Amino acid sequence: MNQNITLYTTTMCPVCGMVREFLTNMNIEYKEVNVDLNPIAMIKLIGKTRRFSVPQTNINDEWVFGFDPVRMLEVLND
Repeated sequence: MNQNITLYTTTMCPVCGMVREFLTNMNIEYKEVNVDLNPIAMIKLIGKTRRFSVPQTNINDEWVFGFDPVRMLEVLND
C-alpha cells in the first residue's frame, strides 16, 4: 500500500526526533517539513489543525499529534 506521510517538525524539538527515529526504524518513508525554515508551511499547518505544537504527522490525510506510535500504526494499517 502506498502511504502519504508528512512529518511537521521544528529544529529544536526532541519529540520530533523521536517520531523521525520511529518512522525511520520502521522503514516507513515520509516527507519532513521543518516549519522553522518554512513559515508559510507553519501558517498553513496551524490553519489546518488549529494547533501550534509539533510534531504533527499527516498520514493519508489523518492527523497524529505528538509521539504516538500506536496511533501511527493504527492509521497506517487502516
